[in-house]
Amino acid sequence: MPYPDRFYPVVDSVAWVARLALLGVGTIQLRAKNLDDAEALQTVTDALEMVRGTAAKLVVNDYWRAAIVAGAKHLHLGQEDLADADLKAIRDAGLTLGLSTHDDAELETALRAEPDYIALGPIFPTTLKSMRFAPQGIPKISEWKKRVGDIPLVAIGGIKLEQAPAIFAAGADSIAVVSDVTQNPDPDARVRAWLGINAEAV
Repeated sequence: MPYPDRFYPVVDSVAWVARLALLGVGTIQLRAKNLDDAEALQTVTDALEMVRGTAAKLVVNDYWRAAIVAGAKHLHLGQEDLADADLKAIRDAGLTLGLSTHDDAELETALRAEPDYIALGPIFPTTLKSMRFAPQGIPKISEWKKRVGDIPLVAIGGIKLEQAPAIFAAGADSIAVVSDVTQNPDPDARVRAWLGINAEAV
């Protein structure tokens, strides 16, 4: 399977990681905020335990030191995190690296770090956090994909299952999904629907 998988949910707890791994999700990002070093290490360790023996790959958001110590394989950094991260230590530990981008300057910064994938967002308005950046829209995906070339491009931000075909058609290799799963009345059914559409598209 490509990395990251075409359906790429982003969740904020170990419980969600466990739930999605059991449903057969291939790539899961754990984005838990405001943890101190000890909490981050425990959370990452617990999440890795939850995906052990499943098909899921765990991507750790932000906490690169904890990811290294816990033996994680995959890391995602925002631009602020990237500025403070030790890229040599991350690469020496064998971690893959995904990076968030929101504008041209951030894309240039991300490309210099030679990431394993680049995320572009928000594609649509998102209610989960206040964004400094306006929604990018689907046409921006095609423009970004031309610029990143062979680097996988992940679309994120306010995306629902019904919009997935148009986003893939525009050039996205993967779609990161947050509220369409975690705030859905029936998350398990929604995950299965996402897995279904992605299986058809492969």
